[in-house]
Amino acid sequence: MPKTILTNVRCFAVGVDLTGNSNKIELSSEVEAKETTNYGSQAYKEFVGGIGSAEIAGEGQWEAFDVTKVDDASWAQLGGVGPWSISANSAAAVGDLAYFTQALRSDYKLGGEVGDVAPWTGTAKSAWPLVRGQFAHPPGTARTATGTGTGLNLGAVALNKRMYASLHVLSVAGTTPSITGRVESSVDNTFASPTTRLTFTAATTVSGQTLRTAGTAITDTWWRVAWTISGTTPSFLFAAALGIG
Repeated sequence: MPKTILTNVRCFAVGVDLTGNSNKIELSSEVEAKETTNYGSQAYKEFVGGIGSAEIAGEGQWEAFDVTKVDDASWAQLGGVGPWSISANSAAAVGDLAYFTQALRSDYKLGGEVGDVAPWTGTAKSAWPLVRGQFAHPPGTARTATGTGTGLNLGAVALNKRMYASLHVLSVAGTTPSITGRVESSVDNTFASPTTRLTFTAATTVSGQTLRTAGTAITDTWWRVAWTISGTTPSFLFAAALGIG
């Protein structure tokens, strides 16, 4: 990816797409530096890595009175933990770079000076590792029936590593609609005999989930999301991301 001007950063917070309500999204990660300087350090300080953390900070234009608006979502999420997925200045198409984590919505601020476009600011702090992966399902493609997504060559999962997955259900329509997402792996891009590695809880409303494998080695290198949809004239918009961490 070449140098780029930020014009299309996508931000999905649990079940809400904040893209149309945000004009600044910052993602930071760090590992604590723990000093281990001793008499054998040759007069230089020594450090080892401690506990890691990540933080997402955003701001933009305030809107309310709908579960898909930033005010309703922020109040509902405040103090709770859920998935956040952020694009690297892209449309969040399948294969686009994604950064995602399970995060605590730690603060929310709204209001400003007279004459301002009503603003909001908020912060989410990581509850799981920050994962660098790829989007596995685009947010703008409506799904009305059971199906499978495009395969991604994300590689094998080494011992003590995990496959992480985020799912953001952004829109729900129909009578008694339900969607159950899952993550499948395969030895190659044909997915002739896929193995289900993760299964999300059935979703019937705007919502979000994050899952991860148990830390055992997985030799399959190809991955995709799949979904089972039920109900009368159901329709869902959702975004999903996968990554190894």
